[in-house]
Order: sequence, then C-alpha cells, then structure tokens
Amino acid sequence: MIILDEIKMALSSKEEQLQNLKKALGVEAAEKKLAELNSASEAPDFWDDLETSQKVLKEIKNLKNTIEGYAALYTSYEDLLTMIELAEEEADESLYADIQKEYDAFEAALSEESLKALLSGEYDQCNAILTFHAGAGGTEAQDWAEMLYRMYTRYAQRHDFKITVLDYLDGEEAGIKSATIQIEGQYAYGYLKSEMGVHRLVRCSPFDSSGRRHTSFASLEVVPELENDADIEILDDDIRVDTYRASGAGGQHVNKTSSAIRITHLPTGIVVTCQNERSQHKNRDMAMKMLKSKLLQIKEREHLEKIEDIKGDMMQIGWGSQIRSYVFMPYTLAKDHRTGHENGNINAVMDGDLDAFITAYLIHKQNGGADAE
Repeated sequence: MIILDEIKMALSSKEEQLQNLKKALGVEAAEKKLAELNSASEAPDFWDDLETSQKVLKEIKNLKNTIEGYAALYTSYEDLLTMIELAEEEADESLYADIQKEYDAFEAALSEESLKALLSGEYDQCNAILTFHAGAGGTEAQDWAEMLYRMYTRYAQRHDFKITVLDYLDGEEAGIKSATIQIEGQYAYGYLKSEMGVHRLVRCSPFDSSGRRHTSFASLEVVPELENDADIEILDDDIRVDTYRASGAGGQHVNKTSSAIRITHLPTGIVVTCQNERSQHKNRDMAMKMLKSKLLQIKEREHLEKIEDIKGDMMQIGWGSQIRSYVFMPYTLAKDHRTGHENGNINAVMDGDLDAFITAYLIHKQNGGADAE
C-alpha cells in the first residue's frame, strides 16, 4: 500500500498543473479556432486557391495535435485515478506494477506537453532550416561539421521529423565545408532554435598521425521556414542570383544541368544556396524562403523595420563564442555553457540525444536566467 499511496499523493498534485497547462497551451482557443477552420474547409470554393487551402489544412493539423495531445494526457490522468481506486477497493497488489508503469508514462507525457507550452514564439511551430559551417582548422573542423550534421539528423529522426538536404559541400579530404537541411515537423524550429551557435570539439584527431589532442569549431545556424507571403520585402536590385551545377550528397541526381541556385543579398552580404531539386525554379523558391528567414531573424534581433537598414552580425567560429563543448579526451562530457547542463554519455549525445539540453535551455530562457560559465 505504501507504493500506491505515494503514487496517489503524487498524482493528486498534478491536477492544478494540468489546468495551468491547459491555459498555457490555449486549448479552449484552439478548439474555437479549429471549429472555424473546419467550417471554412467545407466551403465549395475552398480548393480554388490551392496555396491558401494547404495553409489552412496545415493549421488544422497543428490545432488538432495540440487539442488531442492535451486530451490524451488528461485521459491518462483520469485512467490512473480509476486504476488506483480499483486497486484500493479490491486490495489487488498485482495492479501495482501496471499503475507504476502508467504513472511513469503519464509523467513523461506531462513533461513533453509542458515543454510545448514554453514554445509560444510566433514562429515556434514552423519547420526549421539548419545550416552547418566548418570553422578554421581544415580537415579536422570539416569532420566535426559533418559529425554535427549527423547528430542533428539523428535528433530529427528520433522525433519523426522529415529531413531534406538543401545544400551540401564536401570537405577537401573528409567531412563537409558546409551543408543546409530542412527539418519538417510541428515545433521543429521551436525546439532547434536553442541549438544555434558555435559548437566546440575536443578530441585526439584521427587525422593527426601523432595522436595529439585537437580543439575544433563548427557553427550551426537555425532559422524558421517562412511562407512565401512573409512580411519581408526583397528588392530585385538587392540580390544577385547565380546558377551552378549541383554536387555532393543529395546532388548527384541533378548535376547534369546548372539547376543549383546561389542568392547573395547585397545589403547584408547574406548568401543562401539550394541544390536539392531538379528544377532551377524550385531551388530558387526554396533559396528565397531561406533568405527571407535569415533577414527576418536579423530584423527581429536588431528591432529594425526596414530591410535596407539591416547589417549582418556574423559570429566568429572560434574561442569564446561556443554555446556547447563536446569533450572526447581526456574524459567524455557534453556541456552547455549557457545553462550548465551536462551529459557524460557523449556517444548518446552524438546519436541525437539532445532533449535534456533543449529542455534546460527553454526553461532557462523562460526564467530569464543569465548564461552559465
């Protein structure tokens, strides 16, 4: 009975948390909005504008996910209460193991839904575009950039996100010089925005015949994927568009023609590239989306109103600017310098086990905390 009493007491404290979560997620507002959109989707002319209808369907899906996620959580809570009452009435200790298992699953789901409540930014539900750049250091840095590329694709796979390679530039001997991927899924940007910055690696380099310890840097840029009608004006005179033959991972199937696109935004110096699609037109559309996303990010950071006033703020990929360190030698540890969160299982981290780092960062920012040393 002691185990059952402990679970019952712990569960009773969750009622208020569930109600607060319902408000934080805006479940009632989501239900109202969903009803409106469902009604609109039944109109005879709904499919006349295919682009608009697709946006509506995407919003319907996101609203359903929010509503159903909370509903499933509350149902689990009520089912647990029923199971506890039944076990008490029948004094059936055989139910204790199942109750403990269900309670653990409920707590995990509650933590996940609570994390979503922290993602209230305007673009948090958007897809994410990730760009990797190797720092100075040649092959060692390029190999580290590819390791990060693998780590984030593994993270995306863990969360059932869709991954599309948009651009990929191989390193001279190994690794990558740069790469850009699109990660599609609800809250992809909300989760991954915390990963933007410089990442530092300490290890004995496999490219050093003397087996010396090396420190390498690579940067990750994360921007939300914006819709084409985003409120960002880009003048034709402000961009230079170059075409070239695609190459690298995901590009071999399109390298017979100059279908890859490179767009340079002249006022800021921002460069975006896309080589994923066979069609030059589709690559240009995606590249323009990427450019808009980057300009919007700078605009919001600088609190500016006009694109022509924006000046890019490029972070140095080196000492003093890293957000996280990954140490393979002389010990194993991944440490976030903003929150102080650590994980000694470096192999799990490199396999995409980043949830604890992301959660720690979101809670840290929610509480207005300063960066840790």
